[in-house]
Amino acid sequence: MMIADIKSNTDTKMQKSVEALRVNLAKVRTGRAHVGLLDHINVDYYGAPTAINQVANVTLIDSRTIGVQAWEKTMISKIEKAIRDGDLGLNPSTNGDVIRVPMPALTEERRKDLTKVVRNEADDAKVAVRNIRRDANEQLKRLVKDKDISEDDERRGSDDVQKLTDKYVIEIDKLLAEKEKELMTM
Repeated sequence: MMIADIKSNTDTKMQKSVEALRVNLAKVRTGRAHVGLLDHINVDYYGAPTAINQVANVTLIDSRTIGVQAWEKTMISKIEKAIRDGDLGLNPSTNGDVIRVPMPALTEERRKDLTKVVRNEADDAKVAVRNIRRDANEQLKRLVKDKDISEDDERRGSDDVQKLTDKYVIEIDKLLAEKEKELMTM
């Protein structure tokens, strides 16, 4: 039962690492617009940093333009400033009460830089998965030391943890390949 719990916890934690990578990769800008791009940008809302999607309606106007419609007119300039000051290199413009955020075309150099960023994100995810593997193996060793399981059970448990690790590293590589392909296509 203890080995099964360790494997289950390990699987859950590795899934969360891959999911975190998925979220981080979604933030990396490609030539196309998508509403999730602004999710991590916060705006000052009555003294509290608040996500843009909590103070405005974020929609796609077309494939290369995001529309942001503030729920309060007083927030328009704050939202526009937050987007401009964000780390995405975007230049929003206000048209009445709608903020238009056009996606500039990516240069070849910028695409290569973004590819490096994506690879670093994937490497961080792999490190996280391997750290989870190490923790699981240490738990198995502790169970052997406490004479709760046999060395054969520990070996089998370690093999299962390694299989999980391999599975998630392959998934991380797939996500990386998809994002790189998306970045390098015009």
